[in-house]
Amino acid sequence: MVGAGASGAAVAARLATGGRRVLLLEAGPVDTKVEVHIPAAFAKLFRTSWDWNYDTEPQSTLDGRRIYWPRGRMLGGSTSMNAMMWVRGFAADYDHWGEVVGAGWSWESLLPFFREIEQVMIDPTDPAGPDADRSEFGLDGAIHVEPQRSPRPLTAQFLAAANEIGVPTVHPNTRAPLGVSRTMVSQHRGARWSTADGYLRPAAADPNLVVRTGAQATRVLFDGHHACAVEYLSDGKHHTATALGDIVLSGGAVNTPQLLMLSGIGDGRQLHALGIDVLVDAPEVGANLQDHLLSGLAVEAFGDTLFHAEQPHRLVDYLARRRGMLTSNVAEAYGFVKTRNALELPDIELIFAPVAYVGEGLVAHPGHGITVGAILLQPESSGTVSLATTDPLDPPLIDPQYLSDPGGQDRATLLAGLQICERILAAPSLAGAHTGRFIAPLDGAGSQQQRAELAVQQMSHTLYHPVGTARMGSDATSVVDPQLRDRGVTGLRVADASVMPRIIRGHTAAPSIVVGEKAAALILADPAGSDGAP
Repeated sequence: MVGAGASGAAVAARLATGGRRVLLLEAGPVDTKVEVHIPAAFAKLFRTSWDWNYDTEPQSTLDGRRIYWPRGRMLGGSTSMNAMMWVRGFAADYDHWGEVVGAGWSWESLLPFFREIEQVMIDPTDPAGPDADRSEFGLDGAIHVEPQRSPRPLTAQFLAAANEIGVPTVHPNTRAPLGVSRTMVSQHRGARWSTADGYLRPAAADPNLVVRTGAQATRVLFDGHHACAVEYLSDGKHHTATALGDIVLSGGAVNTPQLLMLSGIGDGRQLHALGIDVLVDAPEVGANLQDHLLSGLAVEAFGDTLFHAEQPHRLVDYLARRRGMLTSNVAEAYGFVKTRNALELPDIELIFAPVAYVGEGLVAHPGHGITVGAILLQPESSGTVSLATTDPLDPPLIDPQYLSDPGGQDRATLLAGLQICERILAAPSLAGAHTGRFIAPLDGAGSQQQRAELAVQQMSHTLYHPVGTARMGSDATSVVDPQLRDRGVTGLRVADASVMPRIIRGHTAAPSIVVGEKAAALILADPAGSDGAP
């Protein structure tokens, strides 16, 4: 197995406990860095050796900016450096997967996997009320899903302000959660709970599981068209691991297509131009890249934000009681809204942070601030991941082509979402909490429309949800089939966010773990592995 992130950790642990011998290769280190485990410190991991440190190609629609893409490079992958938001999304989106892939990927088919994953702590202070039907939630799974321990009071004011403009407060993670919610987080007792915590550590004593960190896969080797081994680098030396059963790639929407292309599976013309022998001409490898683009408005606040979270006594409070500002996931509330009444499902996600989240999370604002953002949920635009060179240590070319749809609907939707953000900032419950003076976009004076345009150009960045670059489908042009077997070869499967045929209206951590659980179930139910027809 390649990759110990959201999907990979789940696959490896389930296979090992199911009786299969597993070698799990992870390019990064063990997740020992303290900032991994303190929730509010996740941005401290950006641009470090625990991060793949990706940047996109210049985006012509965003003033030619390269957009920073942090991706976790350690045990737990991005579940060890994300904002811990547990947001399943809408059942209708999984039903769309079921339509284009097969019934086994519909909401009803995947719901048992969600239950298997989750250990949900019921929130008695849920603003939507304590009496929601919780029968669809898991109560003893691998991943703790808990209410925030010490949310800022401003978060409740955001929810109230949303109510004042007509957006209701709803229970999170129901089948169609149209409205705003306080974020449920993948934490346990105030600390991050990653897939390394939920899957790998409980399985560590199992002799069937061997985890090798600092081992970067460089190529899948084939005997004819049968995947038989993985080459990897460790301590500066080349190694080969031979597989007796399946090889499973779980590197994510960037690393998985890169590894496939380096192994001769991809667009034949591109591979040939780089001097790579073409094993399978598969033009969709690296195509269909989708991501959630976020733009926001940050304004100065009078106080009660996360600005003082790094004061020494806050750390003492955290270490002693696992409470206080450092338990914050930063994005403390979110919600789904429609910019047009005629829509059946929402096209914008709102997000709230009781801090000025600017400069893609890389810039610390020297004062109190709050951020209200809009996220484009199902973009018409899509992009690509392609090889820059044949050196596996060189990053690939990432071109999400944000807001590039010919009709301009993506930009129009995002601008409409920012108008909703303006209305929330002006609503009575929140208006008194801030000065109205804009931190970002720069030069925030002018009309709301002008401000929204500036926000799109200056502040838009990824919400860290790339998917789709090795999409699954029932059609012959899809990269993997409904059993996650790579088409055109045997012995090779893909299990990570890259297989998602369309990005969901939600966040991708939870469904990525579901993909891992589903992959393990498919493999365990197939004693012959994937040695049958490709």
